[in-house]
Amino acid sequence: MQLLVSATRKSSGKTVVCIGLCAEWRARGMALRAFKKGPDYIDPQWLAHASGRACYNLDFHVQSHDEIRALVAARAPGAPGTPGTPGARGQSLSLIEANKGLFDGVAADGGDSNAALARLLGAPVVLVVDCEGMTRGIAPLLQGYVGFDDAVTIAGVILNRVGGERHRAKLAAAIRNYTDVPVLGAIMNDARLRLPERHLGLTPFAETEDAARKIEQIREAVAAQVDVDLLTRAARVPTAGPATVPNAVPNADPTTTAAGDVAAVRGGLKLAVFKDRAFAFYYPDDLEDFERRGVELAFVDGLHDARLPRADGLFIGGGFPETQAAALTANDALRHDVARAIQGGLPAYAECGGLMYLARGITWHGQRYEMCGVVEADVLMCDTPRGRGYVEFSETVHMPWPASAPRLERAHEFHYSRLVNAAPFDAAYALSRGVGTGDGRDGIVHKNLLASYLHRRAVGTAPWTERFIQFIQATREDQGRPATSARERPHGVPDQILPPSPSGREV
Repeated sequence: MQLLVSATRKSSGKTVVCIGLCAEWRARGMALRAFKKGPDYIDPQWLAHASGRACYNLDFHVQSHDEIRALVAARAPGAPGTPGTPGARGQSLSLIEANKGLFDGVAADGGDSNAALARLLGAPVVLVVDCEGMTRGIAPLLQGYVGFDDAVTIAGVILNRVGGERHRAKLAAAIRNYTDVPVLGAIMNDARLRLPERHLGLTPFAETEDAARKIEQIREAVAAQVDVDLLTRAARVPTAGPATVPNAVPNADPTTTAAGDVAAVRGGLKLAVFKDRAFAFYYPDDLEDFERRGVELAFVDGLHDARLPRADGLFIGGGFPETQAAALTANDALRHDVARAIQGGLPAYAECGGLMYLARGITWHGQRYEMCGVVEADVLMCDTPRGRGYVEFSETVHMPWPASAPRLERAHEFHYSRLVNAAPFDAAYALSRGVGTGDGRDGIVHKNLLASYLHRRAVGTAPWTERFIQFIQATREDQGRPATSARERPHGVPDQILPPSPSGREV
């Protein structure tokens, strides 16, 4: 069974509703998998903790229709090779959380909207409506949503931020008198159910104080005010059969993909991956793809670990290094170790927050924090977004990884920082859409490092994980190094200081 939870507009509370539903279904013993539409790292963290399983992103802009359907089919609870079996009642469910409103999207024809995703997957829709300041007006609103696209089934509505019992009764009467939409629940306006937010949306799970208790609090409220049994019955087996395309999604299903579809790692590789309160923006299927290809992942806590593990490569994803800047600065042993390793030729890849960490320093609220100094630039945090949305780019001759077929590729960016005082650098990406580091460029290349503001996703047309692995292998062979054993001890911390902060031009 599957269900898509959407809304009439963004910030209607659908993420809170989805968190509560996931936690409640999990408490009832149902096998559950959550998915999130769009390039979102933060909501999936909450949904993963609420459901007890990794949450996967579905994104029309980087995935084909077949890839989306194949990923949902492969990761659905109870699918062959997927951990978890149907729950105690023999039920399993895939919940897809929408982004923005049901019919919203970038494409003017709605081809990338949540409604389009519901049609593609054959999933019924539950609509969450923010009812603050609304009574009888909810009827024409729902009439419009129900009648706008006959191919989309709206199975019911959850009234959110209801002002009290009298308000609920007025809303329910209007819906009953003018529509056939079932009311599946009414959640009262309660400040305790609002999750803390930051400029990117919700505050990440790891940075939220007592986050597990907050999920339980939300579960209790949703269970008490939503007819979860009726909502479960509203879910159904998809009407659109999943595509059989094992070769289209390199990381769709690690158990059923033919052995010939995956390039084997020669001799084994070990990849150090920063994962902590500062760096948590990773697509789970990208990390899984590394492991599926035989790469061992060694996770690094940038706030507390004193040194890198001995590894063949380094991956530092996005996150909020500015909020953890004091702790990152204080951990000068690790900063020195990272700088020494990259200057010594360690293959490394950094996205957004990782780029910021590798710069000379971060200035936020007038305070400067020293970082690694590998990238010869300073990071300045701004009050408004500097780059926001989808990015389109082509690779330049400076791209250090093995060449791929020339094409216009897609990624996304969302950063409130910019680089200043930057020394000239070779750029791996030429942007036709997006901001990147500025001047239509992104992708700073330094020795064996590639660092950029854009976030890539490993998909069939752009398998960046495979290319990064090939680059690590080629670098290791060029340097004549043997494979790194997981049993080797970490290398030592260097004594040299980080590079100073020279002046230069703004990027």
